[in-house]
Amino acid sequence: MKKVIIILFFLCIFFSICNSNKEYIIPNDAIRFRVIASSNKIEDQSTKMEIKNNVEDILSSKVKSKNKEEVKNKINENIPTIKEMINNYEINYNINYGSNYFPEKSYKGVKYEAGNYESLVITLGEGKGDNWWCLLFPPLCYEDENNINDKDYKFFVKDIINKYM
Repeated sequence: MKKVIIILFFLCIFFSICNSNKEYIIPNDAIRFRVIASSNKIEDQSTKMEIKNNVEDILSSKVKSKNKEEVKNKINENIPTIKEMINNYEINYNINYGSNYFPEKSYKGVKYEAGNYESLVITLGEGKGDNWWCLLFPPLCYEDENNINDKDYKFFVKDIINKYM
């Protein structure tokens, strides 16, 4: 009987460890958003974040929808406004809404697989710096990342995916 209890104990520990590393995968039909800095110089990274914040301000109220096609249309409708805003920075840039490559990334236990995804990508200057990215659909961009722990983030992602997909 002792052996059975010991074996069950170790099996419980093993399965709880395996399940604690389980990651939620963002659906392939999500719409991603990425801003790539010209370089890793402080001023280029600062410009990237300013532009990212301004684009979020432009899109935030327009892309919160359960309908992916509506979000897609709102993004396309607002590209001229985004270009106008970026023109104020006097920096070369490229905006592409379509299929763009994203490298694999894990953030707070959520796995984002590498691949080509429907996305809005803004490349600043040479595009050789660190990037910032999130999801416009389902709308994960607008969560305050600093006030959420890993476990809460996983549940938040799962709830958003269930709500919007």
